[in-house]
Amino acid sequence: MKRVFLTSSLLLLATASPALAHTGHAVANDFSTGFLHPFFGLDHILAMIGVGLLATQYEGKLKMVLPATFVAVMALGGFLGLSAMQVPFMEQGILASVILLGAILAFGKKLPLIASGALVAIFALFHGAAHGVEMPLASTFAVYGAGMMVASTLLHAAGVAFGYAAPFMIRYAGAGFALVGMGLAAA
Repeated sequence: MKRVFLTSSLLLLATASPALAHTGHAVANDFSTGFLHPFFGLDHILAMIGVGLLATQYEGKLKMVLPATFVAVMALGGFLGLSAMQVPFMEQGILASVILLGAILAFGKKLPLIASGALVAIFALFHGAAHGVEMPLASTFAVYGAGMMVASTLLHAAGVAFGYAAPFMIRYAGAGFALVGMGLAAA
């Protein structure tokens, strides 16, 4: 009896699919699916808006560096996730991105652009890898990825717009992001 139970348990474990952080994976396989995907994960929404808020600390064309870095490295991370390369601590890295971006914003610290860029790149790698792993099998990386990158860029732009419209709220938003990130980590 124990052998049957053990064998059937192992078979179930071997055939189980991973739990995915976002929903809506089997609906379509085109640009719109990639575009909508980031909007189904609170962690991704907060991180993207957080990058946009962080970008408002920099002047002129420099404010484009962080969002552009995120989107470019996210695409690389997506390719890694799609190609089944393991990105260690992927989920922890995503949660850390929300918590740390929130904390940096909450404390009102302006890091040197190189430090902010490095953090954003690391966070983007984790987010991209997760999106690559979660990409529907019937999708093409170029089309799905393009939708995902456009949506992420729009979320960055929303963060920049919010930062300029209500700069006095950036620290409160950051504190909220950090708290939500800690709540997601505890869940």
